[in-house]
Parts: sequence; C-alpha cells; structure tokens
Amino acid sequence: MRRSNLAASAFVARDCFAVLAMTGKLKTSRRLLLRGFTSAAMLPLFAGMNAMAAGPMITRPIPSSGEAMPVVGCGTSQVFDVGADDGARAPLKAVLRQLVEAGGRMIDTSPMYGRAEAVTGDLVAELGLRPRVFLATKVWTSGKERGIAQMRRSAELLRSPVIDLIQVHNLSDWRTQLATLRQMKERGQVRYIGITHYTTGSLPELARILESEPGIDFVQCAYSLGTRAAETALLPIAAERKVAVIVNRPFEDGDMFRRVRGKPVPEWAAEFDCTTWAQLFLKYILAEPAVTAAIPATANPEHMADDLKAGFGRLPDPQQRQRIRQFWDAL
Repeated sequence: MRRSNLAASAFVARDCFAVLAMTGKLKTSRRLLLRGFTSAAMLPLFAGMNAMAAGPMITRPIPSSGEAMPVVGCGTSQVFDVGADDGARAPLKAVLRQLVEAGGRMIDTSPMYGRAEAVTGDLVAELGLRPRVFLATKVWTSGKERGIAQMRRSAELLRSPVIDLIQVHNLSDWRTQLATLRQMKERGQVRYIGITHYTTGSLPELARILESEPGIDFVQCAYSLGTRAAETALLPIAAERKVAVIVNRPFEDGDMFRRVRGKPVPEWAAEFDCTTWAQLFLKYILAEPAVTAAIPATANPEHMADDLKAGFGRLPDPQQRQRIRQFWDAL
C-alpha cells in the first residue's frame, strides 16, 4: 500500500476540485483521500493551498548552466510501463498534465522501465508538452555501439531528437557510456549528462566518479528521510563539484507510508506549509540545498497533486529538519 488513506472531509473538500476538473465528476472512493492529515482541522490544510496560490514552484539552478529546475518532477519506473489502451494511459496523462500545470518540468524514464519511454513520449506529444518539460532518460547497456543504438532508440520513443538529460543507469559500463555521452553533448544531441544508482552501497562509487570525472552535470541517487546515507556520502561532493542532484525513491516504494499508517502529521509541520505525510517526506529532502529535484513515481493523479504541493511554500529550516529526523527515528 503506497499511501495511508485516512477519511477526512476536509481532504475531500480540498482535492475534489482537481478531480472534477480532470474527470467531470466526483468519485467517492478511498483514492480521493490523501495520505495523513493534521488533526488541527482546516487551517493547516488550507495553508498548503494558499502556498500554491501564492507563487510559482520553488526552483533550483542546475549548477553547470544556471538553468532553473522546479524541485518536484515525475518518475516513471514501473508505473508508466503500460499498454496502449486508453484506460491504462488516462491516469498517466492526468499525472503529466498536473505536473506541468503546477510548474513542474522533469520527467525521468529509462529503457530499463519496459514501455515507459514510449508511453512518456506518446503522452507528452498528445498533450503538446514537449516545450514545457525536461526529458531525462538513461543508457542501460554495455558496449559503445549498443549504447549508441539504445540512446538513438530512446530519442525515437521520446519523439525528441535532442534529449535534455541522458544518464548512465546504475553505472552500467559507465566509462564507455560517459565517453559517448560527452561526444553527444558536444554535437548537441543531449543537453546534459549524468550518472545514477539506487542503492546505498553505490554512493561511495558515485562520489568517486564525481571527484575524478569532469563535465558531469547530474547525479541521481536514492535519498529519503528513512535512508539518509546520501547526506554524508554523496551530497557534499555533489555540491563541491557543482553537480545537480536528482532524488529517486523518496518514499522507498511506499514503505515510509506504511510506517506512519494511522498516525497524523505533526501539527508543527504547518510551520513549513506541510499538511500530508508525502509533503513532509518531500519537503525534508527538498530542504537539503544540494538537491535539485525529487522525482516521485506515481500513476495516481491525486498522489501527483499532493506531491507537487511539496514544491510550494516554506521548506523546513535546519532546526526543523532536525526535529523531523528525531520524530521519524522515534516512530
């Protein structure tokens, strides 16, 4: 179960408008009830809405260029691996529409994710979103020629001759693929290049590569309130080397929601415009200055709307982050 759903009429009132806009009707089901809520009634809930209305999503500059990147994006692992039928794709289309309407840009995918690249490319084209999104994919193979062929195929599936970011997925044959990516960047076939992994054990190797290899624009890693090793093993090096950081698995595949199931979000979370567990988990990550963007993966439009709220309003300061850590560790 990815999210804890607690019945609260205030939550239905807050989010049914987004559902009505997408579907034309209000569905009464647990899918409308977002994760966790503060027991201090309505004011903290509307604080999150007001934060979104007050201005654009928070952005961070990509260090190598200064280009502004909105801090909440969208991952596609597993959830975008669907067929061509409209029923499977309709919620994904709504997810991408919500992302862009809220000011988000980054969509991260990979050849490793089955049909996700093709689905992403199709939906971005159908919605006419290409000028407004930042497409990130990966190369996940060994050998120079196979790497070139795979990246060419990714460009075809994404319907984009120039891809914003290509990353070496899980450091697969990274020396070979990084050399190819540098050449592609020089030729204008890709705007940024990077490296990725999802395990804690890979963090030291990611850091060593950043220290030894020039010209890497992005590093992607797993980082969450529950798994904080990146805070010491990688993020300081990324900041020092001026490398943008993308955070994957911010909810640890839903495990974090299971841990707080049935528990209300602390009332003090309203101090940084936070009303749900998803927002608390994401705001903790986004308050780390080295982080450029987080990419929660979802096929649920209501969850996407909730996640996006983390990119608005105040972020926790260092003292509040420490309080969050202490709270989590005591659960």
